[in-house]
Amino acid sequence: MFELSLMCPERRVETLCDALEALDALSVSVEDADAQTDAEQALFGEPGMPPPKAGWQRSRVVALYDTETLSRDALTLLQAQDFFADCTLLGLQELAPQDWVRLTQSQFTPVAITPEFWIVPTWHEPPKQARVIIRLDPGLAFGTGTHPTTRMCLRWIAQHGQPQTGASGNPLGRVLDYGCGSGILAIGAAKYGAIDIDAVDIDEAAVQSTGLNAQANLVTLKTGLPVIATGVYQTVLANILATPLKVLAPLLWSRVAPGGSLVLAGILERQSDELKTAYAPYCQLKVTDQEDGWILMTAMR
Repeated sequence: MFELSLMCPERRVETLCDALEALDALSVSVEDADAQTDAEQALFGEPGMPPPKAGWQRSRVVALYDTETLSRDALTLLQAQDFFADCTLLGLQELAPQDWVRLTQSQFTPVAITPEFWIVPTWHEPPKQARVIIRLDPGLAFGTGTHPTTRMCLRWIAQHGQPQTGASGNPLGRVLDYGCGSGILAIGAAKYGAIDIDAVDIDEAAVQSTGLNAQANLVTLKTGLPVIATGVYQTVLANILATPLKVLAPLLWSRVAPGGSLVLAGILERQSDELKTAYAPYCQLKVTDQEDGWILMTAMR
């Protein structure tokens, strides 16, 4: 495998990346060429949303190719384009052979939610102290247990559920996971005793991922597009982002049964007041957990 590294000004980043992808690059990444120096820049944007700029003033664009011939042909074609006049070649080098699967797997280790509740990739043995386990590997859908928002939601589930009791004797009751991603929250609810669970998402890939992950964890739930969510639920979980949470306020609250709980995540500390204002006509949200600048907000009907 060969790495083609280019220096590019901010205004050319998107054009150059699109050209590299059109020239059959296996992958294209963009880095701050001034990282770890006094000239380093931060690009700010709400997590999961596009950054306000496509790149840095001095961006390092790296493309991977299968062969040296492909990478040199791509470079030759790029150098003939008008937009490449502002770009420069930093290097073209062969990468040492690596077991990319093993390298990727090494980045994901078991994640503790509580001392007894763990998220464990399939290639790892569970820790000895683990009593409740979700088996989950990285995939296309959001939610592997590594992000603070996911961990806070799962902690809430562990604090309020009762493993193996079944919905009729479980405080979680009927559960809705709105914006289920990988299905990790719905699976967590099942592990903590809920048996009537709807996991919905607008992304069909997430719906499919949730179904497969549920099967792998030997739990039963219903997954599909949001239209399958009907009636009210004792527990409504939504770990998405602040902006859609505000828009969804009347819908999410309408799904909470009397005595039920609304659990919201994907919210930065500085967005707390925005969410309280958006939900004020329906309920009084409060912050019940926080981690690394993120907060969990809940309300009870």
